[in-house]
Amino acid sequence: MVCFPCSTKSLVLFFIISAIPIAYIISVERAAPATHVYRYHSSGWFRECAKWDDLHRRFIVSLFEGGVAQVQVPDGHSPDAILEETLLVKEAALAGNASLGIAVDGRRNRLLVVNADVMRNRYSSLAAYDLSTWRRLFLTQLSGSGDEKSFADDVAVDEEGNAYVTDARGSKIWKVGVNGEILSIMRSPLFTPKEWYKTFVGLNGIVYHPNGYLLVIHTFSGNLFKIELKKGGEVKQVKVGRGKLVFGDGLELISLTKLVVAGNPSGRLVESSDDWETATVAAKFSGPAHRLASAATVKDGKVYLNHLVGMGYPRKTHALVEAVFSPY
Repeated sequence: MVCFPCSTKSLVLFFIISAIPIAYIISVERAAPATHVYRYHSSGWFRECAKWDDLHRRFIVSLFEGGVAQVQVPDGHSPDAILEETLLVKEAALAGNASLGIAVDGRRNRLLVVNADVMRNRYSSLAAYDLSTWRRLFLTQLSGSGDEKSFADDVAVDEEGNAYVTDARGSKIWKVGVNGEILSIMRSPLFTPKEWYKTFVGLNGIVYHPNGYLLVIHTFSGNLFKIELKKGGEVKQVKVGRGKLVFGDGLELISLTKLVVAGNPSGRLVESSDDWETATVAAKFSGPAHRLASAATVKDGKVYLNHLVGMGYPRKTHALVEAVFSPY
């Protein structure tokens, strides 16, 4: 039998405990930001990825409820003004799936979009759209209900237009040709940590390096991998010093020697002087941790971190926060 006084005390304790993080979140949201922030209104709570489309002067955003939107930044934009999210793509064929990692392929004027069944891991796909007309160029199913459980998460594109999609559930990488054909699946024993508890979220953020290889982060282990495309997909673990990359999510290569890792904490700046055989966590940035940084992009030479969680009701407000790094 439940004792009423005990239940009352438990309820009071619950509200007290709940009030502490709520009060913290409210105070952080009301405080003046330390760096520049683009805020925009949205209809959804979660936005996994945002990338800057410089040609069209807009952020392109993936929708957790499925689809793609844009946030246009007008000339002379005031930092205090809240921008608006405008829907660009919403496909009935992808209903029930989240849109996650995206990549702007400016050379071919297209956007690559990863879609996945977040809850059941029974569907993954890669879509490509024309950046001007938003006509779908292809939709490639990567996994289905009859395959092993998979969770397509992020995408990178090489100079020839091939796309590389990470599987956060199965820790593999699909290679998809410029016209949408699946070319191969890349696997390695290095992608699977020995510790079972580090396998819950596997390969995640991925970028293509102009020197002809991929860099990809394993979220729960923090391992950073270099995949030599010119050497048959040879996989090496990058030796990272002076810090860890555990809970790394989205990646953004900002120069040949510098890589931004979004995640927890908000952002880390990683540098390499030997073509990514080894690397060092050189600096970090701490943004609004309660919003959960999930991706990074570069606008006008500045790094901005996309945050997964929106705040407010009924209209949610999302934040793209400038990352100004401090020495680690």
